Amino acid sequence: MEQKIKQDEIFIGKNIRRIRKEKGIRQTEMVALLQLENVMITREALVKIERGIQHIQATQLRAIKNVLETTYDELLK
Repeated sequence: MEQKIKQDEIFIGKNIRRIRKEKGIRQTEMVALLQLENVMITREALVKIERGIQHIQATQLRAIKNVLETTYDELLK
């Protein structure tokens, strides 16, 4: 079972959304790019992660970091 990262005090979702928008990537495009990284995710799941409603899995976080070409520090601050 994969480890999930709680978003209680860390605004991971908010940071993902901010960085994604700064790079001009739409949610549907982000989902397609994540699927190319072998992370099967739906747009609905991405929306929930960005809103902090759904916990993010470690593999999802790694793929998002790669797709957004950012660092863990940027995502976790």
